[in-house]
Amino acid sequence: MLKLTIALAAGVLAASQLHAQERPNQAVIDAYIKSTFGKASPEWQARIKPDETLAVCNATRNTPSSAQSDAIMKREAGRVAYPADGKFLGDWKKGYQVANNGRGGQFSDPPGTIAGGNCFACHQLDPKEVSYGTLGPSLSAYGKDRKYDAESIKDAYTKIYDSMAVVPCSNMPRFGVNKVLTEDQIKDVMAYLFDPDSPVNK
Repeated sequence: MLKLTIALAAGVLAASQLHAQERPNQAVIDAYIKSTFGKASPEWQARIKPDETLAVCNATRNTPSSAQSDAIMKREAGRVAYPADGKFLGDWKKGYQVANNGRGGQFSDPPGTIAGGNCFACHQLDPKEVSYGTLGPSLSAYGKDRKYDAESIKDAYTKIYDSMAVVPCSNMPRFGVNKVLTEDQIKDVMAYLFDPDSPVNK
């Protein structure tokens, strides 16, 4: 009886592993996604077409090869636009508002809706906040831990502007490249992370 149970368990495990590896043809996936946006505006229709980087991430299920990873980071690094005035930090109080705003980029948003970063959905920032996500690492004391170093500030800007310039197939949105946030909004979020007066660093 024990041998039969073990054999059955092994069979179920093998079947589940096989099922987990099954994947529909990419053309089928693309057609299905397109059909769900059939009545959307041309702007939204354009959004469902992945760019070259996202196409690689989709095809590899977010596990690109070493060569693909290098190509992604090089390509995305070239898309990062740093502030022309050389200033990376804005107003941390405005940055807090951006970090807490999850609106923007949705069908239900009226025209003119200002998008936010929704940072708290994935990260802890202000240690006093009781509600935050854990998909991303804690950013509490972010600037303090990095001693407000200029190079660290530039690196953080790069990551917010285009996360895939730093981590290929990152789960983090490419806020600058995809025009989710403006340059000023990114600067304000940067200040929220790095300003010594920000509650993030208290």
